[in-house]
Amino acid sequence: MKSRLTLVAMALLVAGVLAGCAPTVNVAPAAAATNAKCANVVAQLPSTVSTLARRTTNGQGTGAWGQPADIVLRCGVPVPDPTSTLVCITVNGVDWLRKSDPKQVFVFTTYGRTPAVAVTITATDVKADGNQALTDLSDAVGTIGAQHHCTTPSEQFQGGSPVDSSTSTPTPTPTPTPSVTPKS
Repeated sequence: MKSRLTLVAMALLVAGVLAGCAPTVNVAPAAAATNAKCANVVAQLPSTVSTLARRTTNGQGTGAWGQPADIVLRCGVPVPDPTSTLVCITVNGVDWLRKSDPKQVFVFTTYGRTPAVAVTITATDVKADGNQALTDLSDAVGTIGAQHHCTTPSEQFQGGSPVDSSTSTPTPTPTPTPSVTPKS
């Protein structure tokens, strides 16, 4: 009986130590986090993003990676305005609007997908590379179909490598205006 109690106590101690190593990340859910498409995104999230391990979150439609959470995903954020002046990049077919702030934080929000997904990346950890993180998340986020695309993304990436958009998009050829000769 004493050995059984000792075994149970040790198991509780180990569980407590493991839980203390990676506490749950508090992430406030977005307004539309209950959308079924967000559930699909969360179900497809990878175990690592930009070499950072996935963490448990307490908010619906969310994901986090790193210790502390250097990368945080929230599905169901407001859909960006189509006239946004933010820089647009395309990663594996997913358009993202990039916003940075003076606190060394980058927020990438999907463009043309409803519900929208936002990924916040702190720049304090060099492993939290934005391009790699978006590449790692593109399959999961891509489960939400695109209704619109950026008309002129400033950067394009496929499989983590830059794509030369000048060779992938044909340049329009001007059509000469026909001249009209007045009849006499």
